[in-house]
Amino acid sequence: MRRRLLLVLLTFSIVAVAAFALPLLGVTAAQRTQQLALSRSGALDRFAALADQASGTGDVAQLVSEATRYTELYGEPLVVVDADRGPIVETGGLRAADVAEPIDQALRNEPSGQLAPLRPWSGEDVLRHRPVGSGTRVTGAVVMRVSVRAAAADISRQWALIALGAVSALAACGVLALVVARWILRPIGELESGVRAVAAGSRQTRVAVGAGPPELRALAGLFNGMSEAVAEAEERQRRMVADASHQLRNPMAALRLRVDALERRIQPEAMAGYWSTVEEVERLEALLDRLLVLSTPDDCAADRDGGADDSTCDPHAVVADRVAAWRSAADAAGVVLRTGDPPASSVDARCARDDLAQILDVVLDNAVKYAGAGAEVTVSETVDRHWYRLAVTDTGPGLAPDELAMATGRFWRADRDRGSRGTGLGLSIADRLATARGGYLHVSGVEPHGLSVRVELPVARDGGARP
Repeated sequence: MRRRLLLVLLTFSIVAVAAFALPLLGVTAAQRTQQLALSRSGALDRFAALADQASGTGDVAQLVSEATRYTELYGEPLVVVDADRGPIVETGGLRAADVAEPIDQALRNEPSGQLAPLRPWSGEDVLRHRPVGSGTRVTGAVVMRVSVRAAAADISRQWALIALGAVSALAACGVLALVVARWILRPIGELESGVRAVAAGSRQTRVAVGAGPPELRALAGLFNGMSEAVAEAEERQRRMVADASHQLRNPMAALRLRVDALERRIQPEAMAGYWSTVEEVERLEALLDRLLVLSTPDDCAADRDGGADDSTCDPHAVVADRVAAWRSAADAAGVVLRTGDPPASSVDARCARDDLAQILDVVLDNAVKYAGAGAEVTVSETVDRHWYRLAVTDTGPGLAPDELAMATGRFWRADRDRGSRGTGLGLSIADRLATARGGYLHVSGVEPHGLSVRVELPVARDGGARP
């Protein structure tokens, strides 16, 4: 935009300066040409009068004297002839035979015509003539070879001054264009940087308000207000998550005590269900810990927390367990939950069992909740020597292309889902858990519609594929 604005301003400046300078050049040359023509017309009139006087008295001494002195002074030769074309005065090496045509025109009482406009490069002498006598009685002719070099030199100097002035004006216009462009575009650039910073997750980004046109200053003020409002809303959400996590710790601790106290009273045939309940309680405790981590301002806290644990697990067993746990919820929602073919070989993934279970719970919860009745959710696994890949694909409405990049952001939810339960933290937690283990979480669309969440985890270094 800066380049285009400067191009427009400089083009306008060039046109404006040219519209002023070009006519000025023409006027200057015309004035100097007219000045030369008038001065030489006066000289011709003077010699024509002297020649007429000499024709009446027969004394040509004064005519010869002034003609010789004029040629010596101005370097312009002249010829004076009588009515029979006989030379009376010849100066500066100019002969009557050399200017026969102008002599004939003068004797026919024809005017010399207008002097052609001079230019700095004009250098060829011009011939000017005047008849001797009055009225229709022509008694001779005066012819002068006029030098235009001095006039052309004057025009060159004047044009140089005009050109210097035009260049100076263009330079001033260029500086002014740079100042104006900077004045207009600098606040726009700051606004662009501020918007990019907010989009990248920066909190309380502010831009300068005191520069630029009033409209841009007002826009900068509105942007600062918006940035502060967004930061304040995010801080309120973070405090809400932290407070909720702390408040839930006490009832969760009480629930854990009650569940532990029931262990001695559980019948042997109910022990499997009891231990499943214990696992769910432990998973809820881990989820509360993750929520507390996400509620801290330090964006790297989750990475450090997860990176300290080198636990591994059998991912296929975790997938089978969580799919079985979510099947009843899928049936209740009218969603068909399927699993793909098991991988050809089994590997240990570099991820704690509880963390992988939590990732899968988040992804399956979103798929069952948002895919809609009649949709299909498919869980598939693939492995190679370095990576374990898990994909959960549904045939629901999916997300718009501009929403896919924001799906793993904290507290983000699609506009159409804002009325449903949820905090917008699930995929953010799952993404942090996968990243902390050196893996990835990808959210992408499915043709013709649907959503696919792919989780990639590195294979444990000390555990290759197991047949």
